[in-house]
Amino acid sequence: LVGSLTSFTLFILFYWFSNKIAIYFATHKPSNTSEIVESISSSLNTLIIGLSFIATFSFAFIGIGLLIVFIRSFFLKIK
Repeated sequence: LVGSLTSFTLFILFYWFSNKIAIYFATHKPSNTSEIVESISSSLNTLIIGLSFIATFSFAFIGIGLLIVFIRSFFLKIK
């Protein structure tokens, strides 16, 4: 149960942080004269946003899994 609560707490924190990152990159567009530099910076922005949301939903699914294991432990018969 403690692991599940910790994972859900990290999910909430990462969700808030990921939204802040996405809003920051949406409001601060890359402004370069070179097409190559602009393409690279856009790719890095996408990579950073994607990784932050992957971490967010990984913690959510880990929390759900640990909660299911905790609930399942009540229904197992002790031999």
